[in-house]
Amino acid sequence: MIKKEPLIFEISSEDKRAFQLPPLDVPEEKNIIDKSLLREEIKDFPQLSESEITRHFTRLSQMNYCVDIGFYPLGSCTMKYNPKINEKVSSFTDFINSHPYFPEEVVQGNLEILKTAEEFLCEITGMDAFTLFPAAGAHGELTGMMIIRAYHESKKEPRKKVLIPDSAHGTNPASAHFSGYEIEEIPSNERGTVDVKKLKERLNEDVAALMVTNPNTLGVFEDEIFEISEILHSKGALLYMDGANLNALLGISRPREMGVDVIHLNLHKTFSTPHGGGGPGGGPVGVREKLIDFLPFPIIQRKNGKYFLDYDRPKSIGRIRAFYGNFLVVIKALAYILSIGAEGLKKVSQIAVLNSNYIRKSLEKFYYLPYKSPTLHECVFSDKWQNEFGIKTLDIAKRLMDYGFHPPTIYFPLIVSGALMIEPTESESKRELDLFIEAMKKIAREAKENPELLKSAPHKTPVRRLDEVRAARNLILKWSKKEK
Repeated sequence: MIKKEPLIFEISSEDKRAFQLPPLDVPEEKNIIDKSLLREEIKDFPQLSESEITRHFTRLSQMNYCVDIGFYPLGSCTMKYNPKINEKVSSFTDFINSHPYFPEEVVQGNLEILKTAEEFLCEITGMDAFTLFPAAGAHGELTGMMIIRAYHESKKEPRKKVLIPDSAHGTNPASAHFSGYEIEEIPSNERGTVDVKKLKERLNEDVAALMVTNPNTLGVFEDEIFEISEILHSKGALLYMDGANLNALLGISRPREMGVDVIHLNLHKTFSTPHGGGGPGGGPVGVREKLIDFLPFPIIQRKNGKYFLDYDRPKSIGRIRAFYGNFLVVIKALAYILSIGAEGLKKVSQIAVLNSNYIRKSLEKFYYLPYKSPTLHECVFSDKWQNEFGIKTLDIAKRLMDYGFHPPTIYFPLIVSGALMIEPTESESKRELDLFIEAMKKIAREAKENPELLKSAPHKTPVRRLDEVRAARNLILKWSKKEK
């Protein structure tokens, strides 16, 4: 029986202290701190001993599922295990003590690292230049769309619309909208790729760009990407690629050669930074030569053997954040690239694709596969067959927790009803995949033989199934004794 951990307020008792200062040997002075700086909104602030505090948060930490414990099959999120050596490198004293506002002459090594990382990303993608400023994927999307807008405005053609496939990542429409564009959705064809015929029908001189995720959220490669880029360019529009799924392409194909004009990457997905928890992240943006002038400033330049930050960029979209605050994320990415090299990067993609297809082939007789096209780094099933027994995707996900696995992404992409989106990444062994596959097979059998078992799952977790609808509709953001 798993012991339920109480709230810290519930184990509090008056007059307990985690530490105590020695008696004052000077006259006591009250009201030193301005009252506006004191927190008064939390009544009955918890009072505990040091051992109680330590044990409470240690027990909570042991309830967390993390990639150091097991498999994280979240599709389109690339929640992979990252080598600890890269964490170690990024924690070197000289790195962590470097401040982004230090004068350029004392951070030449830092600037060289950043510039080297940009050059490697150019080599990997084929793009002509990169900016490392964006703090995450969606921030990179916004930056890319701002660059596209600045480009069209410089040609006296501001344009109004951005086309986005229904298989794109969910943040794409928001990024285009915040850049001032109207959004128009392009449907997928029966193969799960962009419907080129529909694209031609929607394309006109008002369209600024197409935002395409490649491979898309079904894990399917857009095999008509060359034709798509030619169609766009013939009308003066640009091709933006969401590169969050780059771990399917490393060392195998380069976006520039597909006709891509702008791309963002996710250092925290593809290049060795632990993902999740709100950060830190990195969403660098790469562009073709004709768009370099519009990159956010400052950009890193080298002159007379020294690096400097160039602010003299009259066509730039300007600042998109204060400074290179995610410097350690770039360190990890560069350490990852240097440690495994070109052949290693290619092997990353080969194993990621192999692992995904191993899962797909192993489960295709147990779960419905809505799109039969070949897939790369991830595969998407649905709950169609389990629905016959009253079982939904959420039930499958909750039951999987009883077998010790984090559930895959569910109900996304939206073009698949009851989607189960699985991405094993390159870091999982065959043994781990076999354990996951066996658990999924057992759940498929349970759905048929004992559906109530799934409907009441999970049974072995510290917290049982929550009423998620009620939680969303009745938010309780503060604890009080009355609510206890």
